[in-house]
Amino acid sequence: MADLDKLVDELSKLSVLEAAELVKKLETTWGVSAAAPVAMAAAAAPTAAAAELVEEKTEFDVIIKDPGPKKIETIKVIRQLTNLGLKEAKDLAETAGGKVMEAVTKEAATDAKAKLETAGAVVEVA
Repeated sequence: MADLDKLVDELSKLSVLEAAELVKKLETTWGVSAAAPVAMAAAAAPTAAAAELVEEKTEFDVIIKDPGPKKIETIKVIRQLTNLGLKEAKDLAETAGGKVMEAVTKEAATDAKAKLETAGAVVEVA
């Protein structure tokens, strides 16, 4: 069995770039994601670059900035995406900064943004 203290000491000597390369190799070899352990390992190694490691965002909001010139098309798309009634969808389309969708996956947010932009709206994914 490996000496865990020795292994921790060796890993602490890695630069941030070396640690990132190690993570990629382990993810490929084991077929896993090491986002949280990398953040912990980086916190253990007192380097300025460790502060730059940030968890990847998993939930996104689709925010309408402007309904665009084809407001009716934008309202139709909002209704499809949200199942809102006509009045609620119209009010949402006319509200700059209104959240069409909240806490959705990246794929769902990207799809909704594409549909709304096709209808002529100006949309932001945050």
